[in-house]
Amino acid sequence: METTVNEIADGIYRLSTFVPEVGPTGFTFNQFLIDDDQPLLFHTGPRAMFPLVSEAIATVLPLDTLRWITFGHVEADECGSMNLFLAAAPEAHVAHGGLGCMVSLNDLADRAPLPLAHGQVIELGRHSIVHIDTPHVPHGWEASVLFDQTTGTLLCGDLFTHFGNGPATTSDDIVTLAPFAEDVFGASCLTPNTAPTMRKLADLEPTTLALMHGSSFTGDCSQALRDLAADYETRLANAT
Repeated sequence: METTVNEIADGIYRLSTFVPEVGPTGFTFNQFLIDDDQPLLFHTGPRAMFPLVSEAIATVLPLDTLRWITFGHVEADECGSMNLFLAAAPEAHVAHGGLGCMVSLNDLADRAPLPLAHGQVIELGRHSIVHIDTPHVPHGWEASVLFDQTTGTLLCGDLFTHFGNGPATTSDDIVTLAPFAEDVFGASCLTPNTAPTMRKLADLEPTTLALMHGSSFTGDCSQALRDLAADYETRLANAT
């Protein structure tokens, strides 16, 4: 395996590792690095990928300059390497929603995490990052996303997950790809709040969707979020 590095927005780098054995056509595990005065990493990857991901980061900036380690929810591919990054970057802090810190991270993290309130902003320098709680969207009681107000990039975790090893960014339709992965994995929660939460994210009018699994999207992001919301709304209606 190898980890590729691509700048998908100004100062935001996609670190992508393709694992061909996962799913029918393989699966990408992506992290996002924001290069700024206080560099931020969104997703760490699992522990086994730490050598690849850390080497990829080092092509952009020194690993020990990381200041923020963040992720969408507590799961191995989201934060499995959290403590390895804390050891490699002595001044870095894990930051996550208050619920996730209380339930899991206060115990799991080797250094006390910083609990973030819904809507709290982290100023990195040029980039202003908003923490947004999205309980159970796509899954996890403590789920959240980050929105970079500076570039309009929504770091949306497992939303729009799709298979294959596509380009780093695309403006092609990703909405039709996501339901197939959902049919295979059944990973998303179906609740009355699922579709409304996605529509609130659409109201941010993002210009880039940074996906954890699949190509990042640079088309009509708000419409894509509304279309995905409609798909989950239909799934919920059919289930009930």
